[in-house]
Amino acid sequence: MNYDCAIIGGGPAGLNAALVLGRARRKVALFDNSAPRNGVTHASHGFITRDGIRPAEFRRIAYEEVLKYPSVRHWPSEVTDIRRSELGFTLLTSSGDRVQARKLILAAGLKEVFPEIEGLRDFYGKSLFNCPFCDGWELRDQPLVIVSDTTDVFHKAKLLIGWSRDLVVCTGGRDTLSSEQREQLVSRGIRIVDTPVAAFSGRNGMLERVHFTDGTFIERSGGFISPSFVPNARFEEALGYQTTSNGGIITDEMGRTTVPGLFAAGDSAYVMPSQLIFAASSGSKAAMAVVADLAEEDWQAL
Repeated sequence: MNYDCAIIGGGPAGLNAALVLGRARRKVALFDNSAPRNGVTHASHGFITRDGIRPAEFRRIAYEEVLKYPSVRHWPSEVTDIRRSELGFTLLTSSGDRVQARKLILAAGLKEVFPEIEGLRDFYGKSLFNCPFCDGWELRDQPLVIVSDTTDVFHKAKLLIGWSRDLVVCTGGRDTLSSEQREQLVSRGIRIVDTPVAAFSGRNGMLERVHFTDGTFIERSGGFISPSFVPNARFEEALGYQTTSNGGIITDEMGRTTVPGLFAAGDSAYVMPSQLIFAASSGSKAAMAVVADLAEEDWQAL
């Protein structure tokens, strides 16, 4: 039960960290409860050699690669508590196990918080998405809707016009667009609807209509929505690391947090854009930093 490094989270950040640590012959405990945020998505994009891969297939290949290194162990359970100890960190799991690790990488990612709109979950991941870079190509040249009550709505419209010129922006009645921004959108043929969205309708996950609270509707075949994000796992009280205003863990460029021996990678550190390739890269860097710190400690002990 004693490891060089424990990793919480089996997404691209945690898996890539485990791969690097395993290849460095470090003893790794990888905790993953198999509930990935992109599990509802039909395919993942933007990762060279893996463009269009199903998330489940990505995980299958990743685990096949990671677990061929004998020093890596997969724990299919949730970490419920973490405490600092003389040797590093003590982790307690939902199955009652106690694991000791010299270093710890937090890579549990984020979870999405959606607006309460009827039918949204029926279409999310199939014809409604949140990232234009991930799914804009699949919706190219279609009549699209942007549903966002945040200040990113103007930026998202500017991005999406590169994939489709037929856009409708729905603000939910929030004052998120300035007068100048509204003028710019309208001058480019983008319609703005301030009436709140009441529901989405369609068939088999394919969007057909967006319904508003005043009884009107528009026909759209896809679109983008802006959920808010919160950390999947929060241990700041127990561990004392510093966070940003949105809950992201503050790290240096190699993933080191403000707590010695504690690292964060991927969406847990709000590595943006939130894509596989960025998360995997941050996991690799955090693992390299762990190996470097362990090597320094071991060198001094020789």
